Amino acid sequence: MNASKICPRFEKAMSILSQRWTGLIIYQLSQGPQRFCTIESSISISGRVLSERLKDLEKQGVVHRQVFPEKPVRIEYSLTQKGEALKPVLYEIEQWSQNWIEETGGE
Repeated sequence: MNASKICPRFEKAMSILSQRWTGLIIYQLSQGPQRFCTIESSISISGRVLSERLKDLEKQGVVHRQVFPEKPVRIEYSLTQKGEALKPVLYEIEQWSQNWIEETGGE
């Protein structure tokens, strides 16, 4: 019997999305461009980890980093077209969680 093989593209996509905090970062950016500190405070992630994830997502073409030459310098992160294409997936997961995940206190 032939074992079904997982598509390499699907495997790569799951590898990207399964990194800790990545889904939440993309979900947060789905609301529009945001500064680093806004993302950091909204999902309670350490600055070091957020910086790593944003760099990874930028390298993957999911997030765009825009530097505004102001004083002080302003940097905003937003989803690219590739990142925007994930919004329906994340919204479906959100809907699924509303229907099937029990809310717990304190967690």
